[in-house]
Amino acid sequence: MVNAYAAHETGGLLKPFQYQLPPIGAYEVDIQVQHCGICHSDLSLLENAWGVTQYPFVPGHEIVGTVLAVGQDVVHLKEGDRVGLGWHSAYCLHCDQCLTGNHNMCYSAQATIVGRHGGFADIVRAKVPSVVKLPDSVDMRTAGPLLCGGITVFNPLIQFNILPTAKVGVIGIGGLGHIAVQILQAWGCEVTAFTSSESKIEEALKMGANKTLNSRDSEELKSAENSFDLILSTVNVELDWSTYLSLLKPKGRLHLLGVVLEPLNLSVSSLLSRQKSVSASPVGSPNAIAQMLEFCQRHNIKPITQHFPLKEVNEAMEHLRAGKARYRVVLDMN
Repeated sequence: MVNAYAAHETGGLLKPFQYQLPPIGAYEVDIQVQHCGICHSDLSLLENAWGVTQYPFVPGHEIVGTVLAVGQDVVHLKEGDRVGLGWHSAYCLHCDQCLTGNHNMCYSAQATIVGRHGGFADIVRAKVPSVVKLPDSVDMRTAGPLLCGGITVFNPLIQFNILPTAKVGVIGIGGLGHIAVQILQAWGCEVTAFTSSESKIEEALKMGANKTLNSRDSEELKSAENSFDLILSTVNVELDWSTYLSLLKPKGRLHLLGVVLEPLNLSVSSLLSRQKSVSASPVGSPNAIAQMLEFCQRHNIKPITQHFPLKEVNEAMEHLRAGKARYRVVLDMN
């Protein structure tokens, strides 16, 4: 029997909820959840912003815990191992994307909180390829946000072979952006944080940004034209994308990580004349997640977290909804 917190209607309060797991499958793992980060995607799905939520809905896809049980065909994990589970909980393992190591592009990948119950619970089950063993010295209390936010900002660096000599801008110093700044600094890049919040300027510099630009100051932005090899946008709101394209060097890339629901208003000429690109990406493959965790361990990169006990889950969700998170919210099961 799993003890969880679930919403039974769109935007509803999360209330105690129990459900029974069937016998464990041969290639499955049960995780005893110890900590679970709260991502903005949990909030979006709670409110059915993407039109795919099924109720009762148990959020939670930044899951850290220990292996409670393994199926008979699981050979590389054992009871007691420290593990993490992110956005995906299963892959088909036979499509061309899985067979080339791009599991996160699997045509039938199973999201951890879409059509199944997530990690706001004492136990969560997943197929073994999606369960990643944690490096020995990674802090379990703060590791959860790395499994979604961390891999989301790390994945473009390996996908696009970003050099340590690159000049990179980060739009939005929040849940994703604050991790991006730390990773990029450790990667060796010159990092510029775009923020309109006075309170975050000094914080961004402490995190590793080399400089900051006021995203609402047109003169400041204009002074940075033709400066960046890559700009990562971590926000989920519409911006003046043409302005940010003007900040890119020739062959520069504007890469979107936040889920912006509005269509992008861009002219082809702004891309064509300097061979600029606009792209986006989701989380990474299990192998990329393992690489990211190893990188963060090596460089002592940790999300900045605020913690709530599971019984205060609704207060934690409201804290995120109100924009008060500094910078990721984590639920502690004990």
